[in-house]
Amino acid sequence: MSRAFADISFTPSVKAAQTRYGSRENNRGFELAEDPRNELQDHEVEFIASRDSFYQATVSESGWPYVQHRGGPAGFLRVLDARTIGYADFRGNRQYLSVGNLNANDRVSLILMDYANRRRLKLWGRARIVHEADAPELIVQLEVPSYRARVERGVLIHVEAIEWNCPQHITPRFTQAEVNAAAAPLLAELNALRAFAETHGRVAAAPSASNDTAKE
Repeated sequence: MSRAFADISFTPSVKAAQTRYGSRENNRGFELAEDPRNELQDHEVEFIASRDSFYQATVSESGWPYVQHRGGPAGFLRVLDARTIGYADFRGNRQYLSVGNLNANDRVSLILMDYANRRRLKLWGRARIVHEADAPELIVQLEVPSYRARVERGVLIHVEAIEWNCPQHITPRFTQAEVNAAAAPLLAELNALRAFAETHGRVAAAPSASNDTAKE
């Protein structure tokens, strides 16, 4: 369980809702946990490194939430240390909603999905926008040289809380690469059977020496 997650999320109104719907006592365990769970462990680092997208929520100056999908090559979201992650902000539609929101309110929440294995990681943090002119060495750390997309800035997130969610209601979905990997053994077996059938079919179709003699 994660105490930091509860400290951030269990506001008075949330606790009131938990009480009304009968889950208050079950959720108290989060608040009483000794481990704050605000540092990334090895399994979280591995999970983050294998993601090729995530969902990011920010809040505008008018109080409206904004959720944005961020994508790139697997591993473009980098773990810099146990409490810091960051990513290269690639050029998109140039509306700058998330950037503008973060300039006014640095609070951010991320959801990282592994649909194939029905896993979901949530992170809360405080974000900081970084430009190449101010920290070129940091932008180099966040760049993905093999990915042809323009990096406009970097985003650093200081992790405040971490929480894994249960797999309930996560529908398994698979990327093309995952489908190809799963199908590879079946395709190899199919190709082997085809090759076997073609080879033995030609042998069976060829006239034998005894048949030729009989015809003479």
